[in-house]
Amino acid sequence: MELLRSNPANLRVSSFKVESSSKKSPDCDSNSRSQGLQFRKLSKKDLSRILRTEAAIKAIEKKANSSKYKNLWPKAVLEALSDAIKQNRWESALKIFELLCQQHWYEPRSQTYAKLLVMLGKCKQPNQASMLFEAMLCDGLQPTVDVYTALVGAYAFNGLLDKAFSIVEDMKSVNNCKPDAFTYSILIKYCIKQHHFDMIGLILGEMSHLEIECSTVIYNILIDGYGKAKCFELMENSLTDMIRSGKCFPDIFTFNSVVGAYGGCRRINEMEKWFDEFQLMGLKPDIMTYNILIRSYGKSGLYQKMGSVMEFMKKRFFSPTSVTYNIVIEIFGKAGNIEKMDEMFLKMKHHGLKPNSITYSSLVSAYSKAGLLGKVDSIFRKDDGVINGNGGVWM
Repeated sequence: MELLRSNPANLRVSSFKVESSSKKSPDCDSNSRSQGLQFRKLSKKDLSRILRTEAAIKAIEKKANSSKYKNLWPKAVLEALSDAIKQNRWESALKIFELLCQQHWYEPRSQTYAKLLVMLGKCKQPNQASMLFEAMLCDGLQPTVDVYTALVGAYAFNGLLDKAFSIVEDMKSVNNCKPDAFTYSILIKYCIKQHHFDMIGLILGEMSHLEIECSTVIYNILIDGYGKAKCFELMENSLTDMIRSGKCFPDIFTFNSVVGAYGGCRRINEMEKWFDEFQLMGLKPDIMTYNILIRSYGKSGLYQKMGSVMEFMKKRFFSPTSVTYNIVIEIFGKAGNIEKMDEMFLKMKHHGLKPNSITYSSLVSAYSKAGLLGKVDSIFRKDDGVINGNGGVWM
């Protein structure tokens, strides 16, 4: 895993600027649309709080463009930065952070850099993450394991595995910054997501050499990743290793990953076998487990078994959620069973569950395929506000 990495550039903190373009990133557009739609569903108190937050961020951001604000109220700046990070508004966050660095009372903190790096990774800004890391070094601050791991995540999340591995190599040469189980869990997660299965053995081997034990989280990442990639033998091998470790034990996430992997591929016998096996281990299914069973039986055309699961849920006092009804409505709609689909739609509303854009998309698709255009028109007339307020289903 030895990979080359260029030496840090000689940067000054004051020269760290946000590289923005006139075009907004898709993420920013998506966030703006999402926030706009959510306003309709918020209480006055919530809306007031959000508007105050927006105003605070914008006010601080304006000051960031001036060099005369050197002694602002700490609480205002720090809260604005925290809110911008939480909302993944990376451009605003970096501008506010630059303003923060100019304050007379400012003391560099590694936690702030770590949070910013995580945000930049999520916002698909690995180059900005790299620049921020270099600025931190020039700020004279020693990176911590959390900071390095956040940078590893920013690269790995965006498919830059070579750079992620390079950072891990750098960590090994820094005192008190050796990669830990969480660092390696990120590498494993994204190697599996990008189907670099050949790297998994190397990572696990290196962990063993460094005497870093696999955690429940790492085993679950392996099990879930292999399952989604349909590598069932590797999935079961990882589950066996987990149990044999004697220190890590399957939990509900393990349960749902294995059952979901087989169910999603219509391998019903294996799904049912593991459903029973996990219960023998003392694990109890949750609502997600039952939703997995319903979807799996439905996709396999086993409608009677699907109904039996819903009856079983009722006896065990598991209330179906919007997700449960959306699954059933979609399944009956795709099967062309309009009568049953309508029945489930009415039950959903009868139980006080509000249909959302997913519900209406399934209904519109089923009615359109069945040539029931009048019903499509009826849905839009009756529930126009709900449909538009949840993201739109316009064709």
